Amino acid sequence: MNRIITIEEEVPNVHKMVIDAPDVAKKCKPGHFAIVIPDEQSERIPLSIADWDEDAGTVTIYFLEVGVSTMKLARKVAGDEIDMMAPLGRESEIDNYGTVVVCGGCYGVGAIYPIVKALKEAGNTVVTIIEARAKYLLYNEEVLARDSDEIYTATSDGSHGTKGKAQTVMKDLVDGGRHFDRAYIMGCTFMMMRNARMAKELGIPSKVYLNPLMVDATGMCGVCRCDVGGETKFACVDGPEFDGADVDWEQLFKRSAQYVPHQTLAYQHKKCDIDHCGGV
Repeated sequence: MNRIITIEEEVPNVHKMVIDAPDVAKKCKPGHFAIVIPDEQSERIPLSIADWDEDAGTVTIYFLEVGVSTMKLARKVAGDEIDMMAPLGRESEIDNYGTVVVCGGCYGVGAIYPIVKALKEAGNTVVTIIEARAKYLLYNEEVLARDSDEIYTATSDGSHGTKGKAQTVMKDLVDGGRHFDRAYIMGCTFMMMRNARMAKELGIPSKVYLNPLMVDATGMCGVCRCDVGGETKFACVDGPEFDGADVDWEQLFKRSAQYVPHQTLAYQHKKCDIDHCGGV
């Protein structure tokens, strides 16, 4: 079990958790993820590792509250313990490519930071774009700016930065004469699909981070299978980083969507229990 050091809601529904995990912090690399289990009745949740401090022995994750298990996680307080297995997956392919564009949305605004930092340390010119529906949902801009040569924001309602999405800014920059040698994209599945398709249209090789449903997260169960380049891959051991242009996004959506009605019903039922009874 790992002790929670701090937990806070960065913006509505997006939570940041710092966990005491010295053994994990020594081994983390950009692109790694963790399996987090709030309690013994909860699901195993795959979450990107957003930062780590080897000296302090801590690991940081961001997560979106969407189901019962993430709701339980969001209601934890400093000092509580959770079960965490990490680091998992393959580390990101990082090299000096030249100029790279990094796009983050939702939980990815926080979780993309190790990629930005590693790309900058490798000698790249890093252009970071983060998106949200509105200004009040943007966060982590100052942290990302420290390791980015340029940072742009996009909001759906136009309340901050460019009106539109991350791919809007990417296209505007390319149309304005900018050249990107590679794109890294992290966020919800729909956001990654949009940006990967835009990158392909603009001739930019892209990397995305797939965290589909997982159970054991060690390649044994096959629950996290996805189709990449016409081949079946297991996101837990073959990823989570994949070439964005090769992902079968429609298949990924179909496999995830079959659980949404059950997840929504369970979330509302459990939320009512918590609100009325005062406990999980």
